[in-house]
Amino acid sequence: MIYLDAAATTLQKPDTVRLAVLRAMQRCASVGRGGHPPAMEAAESVYRCRQIAAELFGAEAEQVVFTMNATHALNIAVRSLVHSGDEVVISGFEHNAVWRPLTAAGAELKIAGRRLFDPEDTLRAFDAAVTERTRAVFCTHVSNVFGYILPIEQIAALCRARGVPFVLDASQSAGTLPLSLQELGAAFLAMPGHKGLYGPQGTGILLCGMLPEPLLAGGTGSLSRAAGMPDFLPDRAEAGTHNVPGICGLAAGLEFVRKRGVDAIFQHECALRKALCRALADSDVECFTGAAQSGVLSVRKRGEDSEQTAQRLAGAGICVRAGLHCAPLAHESAGTLETGTVRLSISAFNTAREILQAAAILKK
Repeated sequence: MIYLDAAATTLQKPDTVRLAVLRAMQRCASVGRGGHPPAMEAAESVYRCRQIAAELFGAEAEQVVFTMNATHALNIAVRSLVHSGDEVVISGFEHNAVWRPLTAAGAELKIAGRRLFDPEDTLRAFDAAVTERTRAVFCTHVSNVFGYILPIEQIAALCRARGVPFVLDASQSAGTLPLSLQELGAAFLAMPGHKGLYGPQGTGILLCGMLPEPLLAGGTGSLSRAAGMPDFLPDRAEAGTHNVPGICGLAAGLEFVRKRGVDAIFQHECALRKALCRALADSDVECFTGAAQSGVLSVRKRGEDSEQTAQRLAGAGICVRAGLHCAPLAHESAGTLETGTVRLSISAFNTAREILQAAAILKK
C-alpha cells in the first residue's frame, strides 16, 4: 500500500506515538480528579504536551487548549468572537470547518482572495476587504485541496494594524511550516493533532491569544463550587475528562516533528510533490501547482471522473482522496467545483519510489 492522503490524516506514525498511547492507557488516570499516582502521572503527561506545543508554536503553556480536532478548536474561536450580523472576512480557500460554523453563527461573510497560487493578489484582496465593520478575520494557512500557502504573516500584520482579531486555521501547516502565536498576534490558532503533528485521531490544539468563550461547560477539577466555567486558561475551554492517551500520543508526535525539524519535513514533502509533477508532465493529467505550495497536489485526468481515478488508484493499492475535500469554496475559487479533483498529499514517511509508482498508475 502507498498512502498519499496525509492531508486527511497521517496514517504512518512514529512508533513512539503508538507506544505513548499504550503506556498512557496502562498507567494514567484522569487529570485533576485525584492526588494518587495514576492521576498525577496523567497530569504530568498532559502538562508535558502543553509545554512541547508551547515551545513549538510560540505560546505559553497555559495558552495551549486541547480539543478533539481542529474543527472543535475553530468552533471555540467562532463562539468567542462572532455573533449574528457580524462582518467576518475569510479567504476563498476555507474548509467547511470555518465556513459552516461562521454561517451557523449568522456571520455576514466577505470572501477575499480567490486567485490560486497568487499571494500578492490574496493580500490585496484582504487589504480591501477588512474595514472598520470587520469583526474578525478567519484564514487558512494552507489550502487543504491545492496546497496553496497563503501570506498569513502579512494578513496578520494587517489585522493587528487595524485592531481586528485574526484567527488562523493551521490544519495543513502545523508541523510543516513555522508558526508562532506570539509573532502573529493571533486571537486564536487552531490545528489538528492527527495530520502534520503525527498524533492520534481525536486530538487537536487551540492556541489562545485571548480568553475564549466556552463551547462546553462542565467539570474542570478547579473552582468546583462555582456555577460558571473558570475565567482562566486552559480550564475555561477544557470541560470534562481529557483524552489522556491521545494527548500522550500527540506529545510523542510533537517530539518527532521537533527532532526531525519543521523545515526538513517541508522540504522533503515539497521535493516529492515536485517529483510527482515532473513525472506527470506531458501526460493527460492536469496538475494544479504553483510557487507558493506545500506537499499537497490536486490533479485531474482528462476524460476520467475524479472518483473513478481515485478508485483506479485504490485498486492498485494507492490511497488518495477525490471530490470536493470538504472545501467547496476552494474548488469554486479554482474553477473545479463541478469536477472536483484527485488530491495526493505527502507526509514525512513517503518515498521517491512511491511517488513514481503513483505517477505511473495515474498516467495509465
